[in-house]
Amino acid sequence: MVKEIERTGLPVVHVCTVTPISLTVGANRIVPAVAIPHPLGDPALEPEEEKRLREGIVQQALDALTTKVDDQTVF
Repeated sequence: MVKEIERTGLPVVHVCTVTPISLTVGANRIVPAVAIPHPLGDPALEPEEEKRLREGIVQQALDALTTKVDDQTVF
């Protein structure tokens, strides 16, 4: 689905926990996530640390959206 959306001209970031799968399906902008049960967080962290972790992943995804790529890129 990522490739189909990008064909319309909209950039897409695939935030995922298993980057080889994203590479296999052809996602162009890939941002690694934390873990399968908690892709955008880590419940073992203190609340403020987890918030920083989440903000970092989202910021990385936003930066990836504004980055021109010609081939698959893992950020």
